[in-house]
Amino acid sequence: MDNVVDDKKVNQVDDSRKGVQPPESDGRGYELPLLLFAGFRTLIDQLHAELARQGHPDARPAHGFAMQAIGMQGASASEVGRRLGVSKQAAGKTIDRLIALGYAARTDDPADARRKLVRLTPHGIDALARSAAIFEELHAEWARQLGTRRLRAMEDDLRAIVPPEAFRLDAAGWMGGS
Repeated sequence: MDNVVDDKKVNQVDDSRKGVQPPESDGRGYELPLLLFAGFRTLIDQLHAELARQGHPDARPAHGFAMQAIGMQGASASEVGRRLGVSKQAAGKTIDRLIALGYAARTDDPADARRKLVRLTPHGIDALARSAAIFEELHAEWARQLGTRRLRAMEDDLRAIVPPEAFRLDAAGWMGGS
């Protein structure tokens, strides 16, 4: 991976002692987050290309996060915002888009007449179900390319490094700095 600007590598700490590397370092530590992100992006791009072929051409990554935040039980716009780590207004815009695309609908909350819930429509549930099946296919493809043992080892290694609380839906808020 070339991360070069004006013949200089970027995203590296400039050590004035020239050529001095931390012990056991090959000087490529900056590549790890880029490779992890590129792997994530590759999976998401492949997912959305296949979703488009399967009848969901307007689905976007943010929509998938939002539909997961809505969940099968439904949620208020405030709850969706909290789950995504964004404001109620930002969540509301995404919800409005999901409604316009037919993935979600606003309904009355049976427990509180003053409150509206957002619920997934059959079209939204279909998108999530297809996404799950496509992710299984992509996982199988990675296993074919890397080998099942290597893929499992990579997943085990990532589970050992990534704390359990990191499995949150607020990637959009985190990436946006919220």
